[in-house]
Amino acid sequence: MLAVIQKWGNHQGLSFTPEILNQAQLSEGDEVFITVRPGEIIIKPTAQGKGKYTFRGKSFGETFASKAELVAQMPSDYNPHEEDWGQPVGKEVW
Repeated sequence: MLAVIQKWGNHQGLSFTPEILNQAQLSEGDEVFITVRPGEIIIKPTAQGKGKYTFRGKSFGETFASKAELVAQMPSDYNPHEEDWGQPVGKEVW
């Protein structure tokens, strides 16, 4: 099947038809693993499946007992700040 890489905002993307997703046994929201090799991009489903996000290869529940435990691991000098991403490029509205 022929597809065209298209510009989506500041990124590029491919759109998959329902037939392609059905053949690959994937659906919207599934987590996939992407491998890049010279001249090819390989997309495979992860063992985690739909809606199961990981942190350093483990699920959130395997890594942290709670969100409080995660926050407790933040450096005491952490100071969140707004990043300056420069002037708008293209049709962004700021």
